Amino acid sequence: MATFVPRGMTTPANYYRPPTYPTQSQTQQRPQPTITDDYERWYTESTPSNRMSLSVRSGIHSEISWALDRLCRLANNEQFVFYPGLLDGLFYWPEWYVTEGYKALRDSDILFSSNPGQSRQRRYALECLFILRNTALHEPNARELAAHSHTIPLILNGLHNLEHSKDENTEALLHITDLLQSVAPSVTVHANLPPKLNPIPPLLRIVAESSNRTMIISSLTALISIFSNPSNSSYLSADSPALKASIQYLPLFIDKPLIHACLNYLYVHISHPSMARAFLLRPELSGVLKVLATLLLDEQRSLEKTFTLDITGPIHTASSTSSSTRDHELTEEELESLLGKPEPQRCYDWMRAMFVPKADGELTQVDFWNLYKDAFSPYADQYQLLVASDVIKNVTNVFPQAQAMVLPGPIQRFVVRGVDRRKESAANERYRCQWDRSQCTSLPFASPAELYEHVLQHLSSADVPELSCVCAHVLTHLSGTQLQKHPSQSDTITLPSENYPYPTENPTNRPPPPPRSTTITYELPIIDPPSTSLTALLIIRILFRTSFASADAAPRIDADHFGFPGVVEDTTDGPGEDIDFADGAAIVDEREGERRGRKAFIGIKKLLESVRIKDEALMGWVTEMTDIGGTSGTSGMS
Repeated sequence: MATFVPRGMTTPANYYRPPTYPTQSQTQQRPQPTITDDYERWYTESTPSNRMSLSVRSGIHSEISWALDRLCRLANNEQFVFYPGLLDGLFYWPEWYVTEGYKALRDSDILFSSNPGQSRQRRYALECLFILRNTALHEPNARELAAHSHTIPLILNGLHNLEHSKDENTEALLHITDLLQSVAPSVTVHANLPPKLNPIPPLLRIVAESSNRTMIISSLTALISIFSNPSNSSYLSADSPALKASIQYLPLFIDKPLIHACLNYLYVHISHPSMARAFLLRPELSGVLKVLATLLLDEQRSLEKTFTLDITGPIHTASSTSSSTRDHELTEEELESLLGKPEPQRCYDWMRAMFVPKADGELTQVDFWNLYKDAFSPYADQYQLLVASDVIKNVTNVFPQAQAMVLPGPIQRFVVRGVDRRKESAANERYRCQWDRSQCTSLPFASPAELYEHVLQHLSSADVPELSCVCAHVLTHLSGTQLQKHPSQSDTITLPSENYPYPTENPTNRPPPPPRSTTITYELPIIDPPSTSLTALLIIRILFRTSFASADAAPRIDADHFGFPGVVEDTTDGPGEDIDFADGAAIVDEREGERRGRKAFIGIKKLLESVRIKDEALMGWVTEMTDIGGTSGTSGMS
């Protein structure tokens, strides 16, 4: 492990000493790849006489500029390795800048031309930092940098000496923090270090105070790399500025790099049990859980595909306009034309108007005669009427297949067989006026609007004051305008079964029919969620487990709860339970944190129920949190 000791200082005995890495001479013995960029090959050969290595250390400005320009292009390659002596030369200008050069910078240099010599040296320092930062992305180079004696002092001096609020230091600090990310996993920050030897405070200061988004992301990532080493967990604190900043920037879903850094830091922070328990006591707990659950749902939309399943069964329908029929009655015109005719011609024509031949038709002779008598008896004083026997006999003259007969039986029946009443379709009777018990002689109307206007005439002519309310109520059953049927509305009626009678006398009492279209539309994730969703789910999972960590609140999955999973058993011994009063405050805080955590998870239960993840194991986490969080969580809300 590398140790934070500035260059030139003596390493105390209680510090860890850096591990032994291969020396440059040992590195030279291994075959090195040759990298070319359309220039002479020998510039990139791994030998002590490499021209770029010599040029960087030559002190000749033209040679330094040439070599750094070449290295800036070559360093962005995974095959690039340090040439013998090159690394020592690359540290010279950055060390000058973080120890002495930054002092000469003034705010006026941004607006006006600065000293050419200082400007050139600052450019050399930034180019060297750029090369070191790029080469550190390659693991063999990162190991060599971590073992070099100049790396840690350069990082420490840069973080502590360069003011992050000054724009002229931004580029250098970005390269230094990126360099720290590469070497931090192999570094242990020992306890009780002097402030100048600890890189964590300046990083926390940058995260808390800086308004530079890139600087915040880089500093958070460096802190994540440092705290990923369990040996550095002692520097975590419940009120860390980095934790506050991560919570503050968490709702910025549109900025994926920033969200990624905030989530990773939050995960590293609460991965330590003590920090997770302390996090449950934060007032932002409920808000953080809601934001994390919302992030899962927000990224879930782009991962899902909509599926449609039609489970509609057989549908039986009938026409909405039933073709009911009624017996034909003589109209005024038909009656007037018959009255002027002599008998028996009038009887013949009356039969043709009132009856139709029908092989199985049958009417009683009494009904047959009564129809004739009711039609013409009011005019008996003006026109001759036939007797009943003559009317019955005339049936055969009009309908040859019909005849009057006597049907035997316990009670003899006198019938006329072979004819039936003429029928009229009632479809055109839909808009007929039924005023005064169907005494209105108006013909059926073509629309409800015409019927409405006609009923208004009846109401205006009615001279019955006590019936005014009843008359006005009639209008509520009619529409003053023609209602247009929606294009999606069907002309048929859905029946409960195939042979169900329609129309019925009480349509509101019929069994409800099945729906015409039963289509299930659902969404399923088709790919795994992105890394941000996975990290958010891990954070939720850790906080959930911490909220249900104590023995009296943790669900017992394997226990028999009489068919009710998630029920919490009370294992306490009541008021007489023994408590260690030395740790009483910690126990109270821990139980209060768990109570708040369970309450917070109940608050996001609806959000978690909408989360869908392709991976079954991860989806099982969500199901567990929704099932247990909504049942056993109530036990802690006393």
